[in-house]
Amino acid sequence: MKISILLPDLRGGGVERVRIILAHEFARVGHDVEFVIKQARGELLEEVQKNFAIVELATPRVRNVMPALIRYLRQSRPDALLAAMWPLTAIAPLAQRLSGHRCKVVVSEHNTLSQQYCGWGKFHRATLCGSAGVGYRLAHARVAVSDGVAWDIASLSRVSRSAFTVIHNPVRPFAGAGAGAVDRARGDEFWSGPCGARILTVGSMKPQKNHPLLLRAFARLSRTDARLMFVGDGAGRNTLEVLAKELGVAERVIFVGFQRDPVQFYQTADLFVLSSDYEGFGNVLVEALASGTPVVSTDCPSGPSEILEGGRFGRLVPVGDEAALFRAMQTELNTPPDPDYLRARAADFSPVIAAQKYLDLIEPEDKLND
Repeated sequence: MKISILLPDLRGGGVERVRIILAHEFARVGHDVEFVIKQARGELLEEVQKNFAIVELATPRVRNVMPALIRYLRQSRPDALLAAMWPLTAIAPLAQRLSGHRCKVVVSEHNTLSQQYCGWGKFHRATLCGSAGVGYRLAHARVAVSDGVAWDIASLSRVSRSAFTVIHNPVRPFAGAGAGAVDRARGDEFWSGPCGARILTVGSMKPQKNHPLLLRAFARLSRTDARLMFVGDGAGRNTLEVLAKELGVAERVIFVGFQRDPVQFYQTADLFVLSSDYEGFGNVLVEALASGTPVVSTDCPSGPSEILEGGRFGRLVPVGDEAALFRAMQTELNTPPDPDYLRARAADFSPVIAAQKYLDLIEPEDKLND
């Protein structure tokens, strides 16, 4: 099949990384994959260009996406169109109908939209709910990356929860022991020499991630030789740097910016912490587990509890609770779990599993009936 993946662009976010992982798995089993993007920009653009065809719709404004996507469908005639992230998930199914081209349209949401857009006003919420309701009903299949996201978007769109399929995000397995040793050596360089406990977080520096909460919890640790590393970038970096100075821990906090492949940081960390107020899934938690790195996370909607199975594979703390986060970090550093136990859980999020679930939704009917 020819599978087209529709995205706004190729910035270095979790959704974009997930789509690239799926694309490689689709290609591995013999399908032709093409990326369709509003604008040809982003940190992952070069990586995708090396492996897949890219079609730029050249539509910086959302209102121009519909006619451009209709033209694309008529000309390229894919067998399936996978659209991620509202409003593309509302636009894609309608564009397919208006194009006259018959193909499967699968829409997927990767965040709790009610949280993501909670401060955008009543008109925006009405637009979100109305367009999602239409788009989801016209789509051939609807995917949520966690059960919490499924319930959230079902409520917003007034589409039955049973109409949504939960497919957890895939996380690629890390390299074997030989390559892993090299990755660890590279990661050691970033920790600025010998130190005690190494605490890591990975993600864009935006309000959703609540990185100030993590900084304050870190400052309370009794381990004064511990260091905290932020992998990622964003508008909130300056605020974090100022807060680190105010808390007196600036010399023990490391900002390494965006990293295309953060595996070396996971492999050199003693603890991974997610301090988000909300998530759609939480890919970074699985990436940490895949390295055998202990995990502490806020029990935010939605994803962390599903990934960690209610606390079996990592510690969960209430959202926004600095004291609880500090205590969990301290405890996990003092009594780390068996790394192999964590890696076994990460294997449940294999790209092979996720890709096959998507393919089950888009396989031609005649093949399904063979």
